[in-house]
Amino acid sequence: MFAAESLVRTLINQGVEVCFTNPGTSEMHMVAALDRIEGMRSVLCLFEGVATGAADGYARMAGKPACTLLHLGPGVGNGLANLHNAQRGHAPVVNIVGDHARHHLELDAPLTSDVEGVCRPMSRWVGTVRQPSEVSAMAVEAVRQAYGPSRGVASLILPADCAWSDAEPDVLPAIEPPAATPVPADTIADIADALRAAKAPVILLGNDACLDSGLEAAGRIAEATGAKLFMDTFVPRIARGHGRVSPKRLAYFGEQALEELAGTDLLVIAGSKPPVAFFAYPDQPGELTPPGARTVTLGDASSGIQEALVSLADQLAATAQPELPPQSGAPDVDPAAPLNPGYVGISLLRHMPEDSVICDDATTSGMGVFPWIEHGPRHDWLCLTGGAIGSGMPQAVGAAMACPDRQVFALCGDGAAAYTLQALWTQAREKQNIVNVVFANHSYLVLNVELARVGAGEPGPAAQQMLSLDNPKMDWVKLAEGFGVPARRAATAGEFDDALQAALAEGGPQLIVAEI
Repeated sequence: MFAAESLVRTLINQGVEVCFTNPGTSEMHMVAALDRIEGMRSVLCLFEGVATGAADGYARMAGKPACTLLHLGPGVGNGLANLHNAQRGHAPVVNIVGDHARHHLELDAPLTSDVEGVCRPMSRWVGTVRQPSEVSAMAVEAVRQAYGPSRGVASLILPADCAWSDAEPDVLPAIEPPAATPVPADTIADIADALRAAKAPVILLGNDACLDSGLEAAGRIAEATGAKLFMDTFVPRIARGHGRVSPKRLAYFGEQALEELAGTDLLVIAGSKPPVAFFAYPDQPGELTPPGARTVTLGDASSGIQEALVSLADQLAATAQPELPPQSGAPDVDPAAPLNPGYVGISLLRHMPEDSVICDDATTSGMGVFPWIEHGPRHDWLCLTGGAIGSGMPQAVGAAMACPDRQVFALCGDGAAAYTLQALWTQAREKQNIVNVVFANHSYLVLNVELARVGAGEPGPAAQQMLSLDNPKMDWVKLAEGFGVPARRAATAGEFDDALQAALAEGGPQLIVAEI
């Protein structure tokens, strides 16, 4: 047995059951270990950004880490964007990166790089195995660090000679993952008093506060105090659909968010931090807490925020169940109407199975779908937490791996989908039930909006070409079919509705091009 086998066995003992991999020569002993040892499923990805995005989606739905297996500094560099999304979404990921054998580093071979330095910006913890005897202990520490209590990316760097060593380090048993930090009773009591005294309170929910028990408790608090419920614009995972409390999603643009929060005298932060604008704009504030509002924090992303919200609701003597609206029905639409994101939302409202998972990487189009299914079939909505596009299709791979009995949807802009379309191959190889919807407006539409907002002047031909995707237009039907995924094109409301029904009936991975 070589040390890599001890590492894999130890990871399995910690509950790590899936490895999303794009290995190279320095990782071959890890590949061999994954082949020899039962208990961890290996999923090949054609690009490292797919592996890291899949690990993010898996973690958000499974509530525990998968691991990646990446090749040296350039390999992890290719995966950094979706590690950024995972880190911003507080998703536990164990990111394993191979490195040259220790004695080979001094030769400065072509692939030599500062692997720790590449990992560090997108990781909450970075550790390097210095001796083969450390392999198992470092694996346990990586898992512990991924769990937090502020969950995130833990990167473990494994030199090739430590992996191939026959030192046979001990296989370590399971540890108890660190628990979230409990919110002190005094904090809960103080916030209850503040809510009773406030005239126009707002509760801003983020992270785990947007899961079932947190939402229900927040709804109880809102009924007892008259507080308005908002959630962050981009939440890692939102429990939505009929029978669930639905907070308002804070507007993306800062001036709209300030308008929504105007008049607030108390802002309670639950599982998040005070809101800020996504970008800076000339002559506009970056902080979105309304002037004159008092801000109090119930807890942040590392807190046991769902339990704290339940305790706060109990302190306020709130009713046992908040009042909830009925399930929405889909309105009639003109089947010949030109397709837009709203019609996609209506079609999902009509046909989406209960307990689906939606991975949103569609930016402008996703916001058009979002409100239509608010009280429709129950589902989980995964947001683009870090703003690094290219998450949707890979995230869907991970979500489908974590929840194989649930229907998964990936909503992608055509520009975003082009970043990581290799995920389609993995979806086909693993025969996953994923419907990919590519909104084809043949433009970086949100950047056209942003160009006007930053005051950069009237765009000329060169600027327009930098934001246009229509010369040439990508043929997403052919691209999908080339990766083994059946595809359809829809340009009207009726065509999309038919395409969605057909895709769901066929099962497996599917792609619909929504020409908008």
